[in-house]
Amino acid sequence: MELQEESSTDERNPADLDRGLLHVWRPAGCSEQLSPERVLLSRPVVQVSLGEHHGLILLQGGSVFSFGDLLWRDLKVPVSAPVLEVSLQGKAVVRVASGGFHCGAVSEQGHVYMWGENTAGQCGLAEKGTVTNISVPEPSPVSVLDSDAVPPAAVRVVDLACGREHSLALSVQNELWAWGSGCQLGLVTNTFPVWKPQKVEHLAGRHVIQVACGAYHSLALVRTLPPQDYNTQNPPKMSERGPSPHCPVIDRDELSTGDDAHYCPLGVELTEAVMRGEVCPRRRRPRQRLHPGAMSSGSSSDSRASSCSFFEDSLSKSKQSFHVPVVGRLERNPGSVSRTDGSPKAPASDWRDGKNSSFPDGLELQNLLENLSGQSLETQHTAATRDTDSLSSQASDDSCLSSTPSMDLLTSSYKDDSACKRPTNRNSGLAGPYSSSPVCLEEVRLCLEKEKQTLQGQKSSSLTNIHQKGNSAASRRCSLPGTPTHGSPQRRRLCACRRLSAGRAQAGVPEEAGDGLPSLETEVWSWGRGSEGQLGHGDQLARLQPLCVKSLTGHEVIKVAAGSHHSLALTAQCQVYSWGSNMCGQLGHVNSPVTVPQQAKLSEGLGVWDLSAGQSHSLLLADGDCVQPVLLYCGQQLEPLSSQSEHSRSSCQRSPISAGSYTVRPALLPFCVEMGYISSVCSGGQICAVLADHNVMGFISAIHELGSRERQFYCWLSDVRKLLLTPLRNRESMCPALREPCSHLFFSLCESFAHLTTLVGRHAASLNYFLQDARARDVTSLPLLTHTEHFLDTYKKYCSAVGDFQVMGGFQSLHKLSLEFLSGQQAALSQLRASHQSVSGDIDLVSLLYWPLQQLHHYNRLLLKLEACYDVLTIEYQLLHQGCSQYEALSLSLLKKKKEAEATFLFWKTHSGKATEVLRLSQRRVVCESSNRSLTPQNAGRFSNHWFILFNDVLVHTQGTIPSQSFFSTHHVYPLTCLWVRPVSEDGSGLYAIKITCPEESFTLVASTPQEKNKWLRSLNQAVDQVLGGGGQGSSPGLTAMSRTASYAFTADERYKDALYTGSWLAGRVHGRGTMKWPDGRMYKGNFKNGLEDGYGEYLMPNKELNKTDSYQGQWRDGKIHGFGKYKYASGEVYEGCFCDGQRHGYGMLSSGKLGRASSSIFIGHWVHDKKTGYGVYDDITRGEKYMGQWLDDQRHGSGAVVTQYGVYYEGIFKENKMNGPGLLVSEDDTVFHGEFSDDWTVNGKGVLTLVNGDSLDGVFSGEWSSGLKVVGTYTKPAFDGCESKERNILQLGQYVVPAAQRWICVFDECWSRLGCDAAGRGERTTAWENIAVTITTARRQSPDLSKSHSKVLESLEFIPQYHEPVTTANYDNVRRYLTKACETPHHPLGWLVETLVTAYRMTYVGVGSNRRLLRQAVQELLAYLTHFYSIVRFLFPGLPEDGNVIPAPAASNSRRNSDRTEQCVVVVSCSSLLLPLLLPRLYPPLFTLYCLEEEQEEADYWDRILRLNKQPDQSLLSFLGVQEKFWPHWMSILGEKKQIVSSSKDACFISAVETLQQISTTFTPSDKLVVIQKTFEELTLEVKPLLNGDFLWCMDDLFPLFLYVVLRARIRNLGAEVCLIEDLMDPNIQHGEMGMMFTTLKACYIQIQQESTT
Repeated sequence: MELQEESSTDERNPADLDRGLLHVWRPAGCSEQLSPERVLLSRPVVQVSLGEHHGLILLQGGSVFSFGDLLWRDLKVPVSAPVLEVSLQGKAVVRVASGGFHCGAVSEQGHVYMWGENTAGQCGLAEKGTVTNISVPEPSPVSVLDSDAVPPAAVRVVDLACGREHSLALSVQNELWAWGSGCQLGLVTNTFPVWKPQKVEHLAGRHVIQVACGAYHSLALVRTLPPQDYNTQNPPKMSERGPSPHCPVIDRDELSTGDDAHYCPLGVELTEAVMRGEVCPRRRRPRQRLHPGAMSSGSSSDSRASSCSFFEDSLSKSKQSFHVPVVGRLERNPGSVSRTDGSPKAPASDWRDGKNSSFPDGLELQNLLENLSGQSLETQHTAATRDTDSLSSQASDDSCLSSTPSMDLLTSSYKDDSACKRPTNRNSGLAGPYSSSPVCLEEVRLCLEKEKQTLQGQKSSSLTNIHQKGNSAASRRCSLPGTPTHGSPQRRRLCACRRLSAGRAQAGVPEEAGDGLPSLETEVWSWGRGSEGQLGHGDQLARLQPLCVKSLTGHEVIKVAAGSHHSLALTAQCQVYSWGSNMCGQLGHVNSPVTVPQQAKLSEGLGVWDLSAGQSHSLLLADGDCVQPVLLYCGQQLEPLSSQSEHSRSSCQRSPISAGSYTVRPALLPFCVEMGYISSVCSGGQICAVLADHNVMGFISAIHELGSRERQFYCWLSDVRKLLLTPLRNRESMCPALREPCSHLFFSLCESFAHLTTLVGRHAASLNYFLQDARARDVTSLPLLTHTEHFLDTYKKYCSAVGDFQVMGGFQSLHKLSLEFLSGQQAALSQLRASHQSVSGDIDLVSLLYWPLQQLHHYNRLLLKLEACYDVLTIEYQLLHQGCSQYEALSLSLLKKKKEAEATFLFWKTHSGKATEVLRLSQRRVVCESSNRSLTPQNAGRFSNHWFILFNDVLVHTQGTIPSQSFFSTHHVYPLTCLWVRPVSEDGSGLYAIKITCPEESFTLVASTPQEKNKWLRSLNQAVDQVLGGGGQGSSPGLTAMSRTASYAFTADERYKDALYTGSWLAGRVHGRGTMKWPDGRMYKGNFKNGLEDGYGEYLMPNKELNKTDSYQGQWRDGKIHGFGKYKYASGEVYEGCFCDGQRHGYGMLSSGKLGRASSSIFIGHWVHDKKTGYGVYDDITRGEKYMGQWLDDQRHGSGAVVTQYGVYYEGIFKENKMNGPGLLVSEDDTVFHGEFSDDWTVNGKGVLTLVNGDSLDGVFSGEWSSGLKVVGTYTKPAFDGCESKERNILQLGQYVVPAAQRWICVFDECWSRLGCDAAGRGERTTAWENIAVTITTARRQSPDLSKSHSKVLESLEFIPQYHEPVTTANYDNVRRYLTKACETPHHPLGWLVETLVTAYRMTYVGVGSNRRLLRQAVQELLAYLTHFYSIVRFLFPGLPEDGNVIPAPAASNSRRNSDRTEQCVVVVSCSSLLLPLLLPRLYPPLFTLYCLEEEQEEADYWDRILRLNKQPDQSLLSFLGVQEKFWPHWMSILGEKKQIVSSSKDACFISAVETLQQISTTFTPSDKLVVIQKTFEELTLEVKPLLNGDFLWCMDDLFPLFLYVVLRARIRNLGAEVCLIEDLMDPNIQHGEMGMMFTTLKACYIQIQQESTT
């Protein structure tokens, strides 16, 4: 049984060896001196669980020990020497549970292990095909599977509870699983036993916090659903938590019950036949095979069992529940004013700081225990004296109920049949209404008959108190049963609370709410058998499914416990509610009925924070007047055993020992002081156990003191809220008496007080769990450390709410209201007073509501105690030290705020009046004022009066002031957020001046003395610093932040009049990023500089005429739109381009209207002073025309060209927006007119008209081109053919258009401007690179939505390359890679240039501009792009050579120079080779379309021959083309298999070369297309080479027909366009090389195919 010693890594706390001390004892009578037995183990005990006659012990490290009557192993193990469960070693057990006669354990991984009796399937194990496993001797795994999941998934379990015949498991998803037998499972089934764990569907979708099992009933603590999840059946929300101090809990629901009291869902009376059919036949067997001679632990004798059966049978026949009216009621201790016996009760004791030391006075504690125990013993009853007079007077009508035996209906199934028939003379228990002895059958019969006579004519209901007899509602029980008010849980599954992650749930610790603290919004649900009223629904009916105990809703239950036949609930206010069997006084009260929760009777000053329930007793752990907790016990007490009874005890009988005495009121156990600091209690059967800790270094006492003080603090807060704030808030006269804004502030005060109360209550509950869960007791997990910000924020808000209410004078009016209804309740309110207040005097509301702030000092003091227990180098010490500092700093800060609020209240009280009332705000605090003329403006008049008042948010300057009378004529308010303070250096003038700067004015203040100057300077700087979010600890004079972020409403500034600005400031001027809003709807959001818009900004300006808004996004300078931006006009026009001083200037694109409107157009080009001037393209979408040429003052003026949607092309001279002068017009059918024009499409003057066939007409023309021409001239019939005429006409195009080199100069100028150059090439190269880096960095910061790849590109471009080095063949690729990245993002100037050129190119040559006569212009424009672009690149990289020059090789040593000379390749740099790969892929679609249109007729002839020639088989086509037979392949390879080529084979020869040539259509640049041609020749050579022997060289006679075959089989569409594009844009340096020859071969093949005869 020896355990391996714990490693040092587990000993995180200073006193691990003195923790987890287990003490076990059996309750004894008053004549027996109890002596708890200390169980000595090698490791601290983490948890103990007690069954009826056995128990489990869980040690730190996961070891499990058993003791007691282990019937499944036929062992009896004393508690002093528990036996180790060897099979659980290494399982990392974290929770254990003991049932009636079986056990369970949960591992850290969430696995469940069960062992013990299994007659009802409670161990969840069944052998296949048999039902003989009545016991499981060793722990065996139980699989908990969620069959609803697909695929079925294993459920991780975090907690376990066991009854007599059932087991419940709580999963990490806070769902409940059950197995075993009986209605206590809560399952929708009638087949028992349930061998496999099944989900309790009625609780599905709810957040189950804790579960407890009685003998045959179950309890669950469930988090309340949010309000929106409730339906109309939900009872009204109670305004207060906790019960009323003047009525028991059953009266709380009086007003909300109504007729629903007759509704009893799922309530059934279990008859004997039903009970016998509920279990399997095996359950009727006696238990003598396991333990001979035993009887059920639920009964004390056979006669008792027989009376029980008769009583239950009578109940089932009458179908009625019997209750007695409440005669004596027990009030909640803190709020009650008198005892039950009528004697006055002393006020609640104050919180005594002096008794909270780590080492309490033992004598004082002993005296306390004696006093408390003396009160409890007054109600004890013994069998010898039978002294029951004191109780019978209060419960004379409750004899029938009291005689209900504390055994369940299935008890008989455990007993031997012979034992049931045996007579007995045993007489045990009490002869009275609370006696545990059996009641004779005749008494029961007479009682039933009497009740039947009483109930004649009354409505029968299982939930209505039949003994009402017409009493008023105040005296009847009206608590609703647990009705399913929320609908089916299946429909609410999606609305359930958020589930916790598997890794976060701690076994045994209640689940926490979303912020990590336990929730107080809880409900208690119960189900199973209710013969003793243990379900709490107001009847004795069973519940097959979980039902909510409505009378506990809203009472903030934090823990439930289940005895054999009674139930307990612990609330956050340290109250205990109990219900069920009370035969032995285990409920702790004598109230009736016991079928609903009643509050236990506790002595004054005791607050319970842990509880447990046994078979017929209850054990409570409570706070007394000292730090060390005390034990309270109520219920059965056992007489001492005689020596003759030793033999009977050794025979393993299960019947309980005769109850010699019991207590009906929780009595204090004096021996608890000797155990140390008890952390948790446990009960089971007739055994009690506690876990305690020794107070080493004061650590344990500090933790207990923290928990005790927080629990007392929460009870005090709850009482203040219930007795004071809520009644005041609900009074009708409150709002008229307080008036605005005090009434609103009072509501805010109540709300913040409620938030503070809730936080403290949740904190107190978490401290309970912290103390009870010894396994996870880590000081770093204290909520004070993990939720520091939440605590600080809550206390700050509460202090502000109290201060605001005080400043506005709300307490004066509130005090008058409080006197109206508190005058007669001084005794009840005495518990609310602080220790320094007089009990007899009036209550001080100000001190009362400020008193919670003292708790911060206690937090600091207790954390300081804990800090002293650790070494300074540990993380625990650091966290505790940090927490101490934070809470102490907040305590001092709130104390300062309290004084400021008091001073401000006195200031307004002294200077009251209508004039000053306009300045009185709730959050405003006075700092200082100059009523003694200590501060005046410079150059103030001699007889003028000035008064300066410094508040925490503004500086007020009043004139004409008489401070004593609070009168002034004018005043100015200066917000401190926009106030700059600067001391003025003394220059010998004797003036002690302070310079004040505001956004719209500046002035100087003069102090009377140097001390006054320093005082005001310090106060101003502190106030400004604090209002800006600083500490406000007194900045040095003049060091207040010059740059800040603040809001300000302008009043006098001409530019920003009435505008509200929010953003950055610098020394009194708008500077940085901010937002300016005008009342008329204008808004600017962006950057400012020196008070003006500067940098990037967004501007909105409403257009009242169109009822729309103009918007601009772009650059600003000196308050004007300047730079590149996008302007959206209210009319629908959109301009995107450059601005200068608020006007469109430079490159820009203007879109007017939309495509579907009557007038829509797009202009892209150059602007000068808001007008189109220079080269531009105008696309008139409505008319279907596109103009490309020069502009002047928004009119077409100069050279230009026009194309229409009908294919008409014109180029010529324009003047004043008209075609005026010589021009050239080409129609769709190639008819050409060259002459004079006077208007659009109007000919007027000399000209020559050339027809398609070459005929020409020379003369004088007049008229419109579209309607007809008048001509006087000569008709000429040329002698040459039409082909030459066409070529001559084409050569004439382009003579009137703008030269390509002069187009889009504005785009390149803008790029140069972005590089910081005044003109092309004129600028500093270093400045250009710096501008690029700044632009990229700004783009990264201001564009958070960038993609990951784009962000990486910008990051790489932030680094400036080595641009000053000469470019060689070694670093040439670096330049190319940089240019490639730069052109990928528009944030780079080069990338913007490429994007803009692409836009301009597409706007020109797409749509109507897709005219074949524009091909030459498009090619020349592209080449001009390359030239201008290359000049910019050479400016950035001066090491690049001129266009067409060679890049030098890198410098090398002389020894290697000669050897590598032959290997060095020459690199020729040209603008096309470097930049065409960057531009052409983006411009390829419109350019290639023009090529296709130009070659349309030739393409038709080419394709026609391609289709005809490809109909022939391979060998026929090779023969037709003249390919020699030696080049004919005879075999082809298909998927690695050779096949012979026959005469009918088609597309089988030279497949690789054909497929390679087809890739020419997938490339863009000429260089890439030439590479494809080169690879085609290489593939052709590789295929021919195996057919010939030896080396060979191609001759054109052999190569041309073979390549012609490849071109035919490749079937390339638009091959003519491909050839022309390569020819026009190919690098001139490779025209005469190898690639040039290959391209010439391809071109020749294309021409040959066109001319090939198909016959």
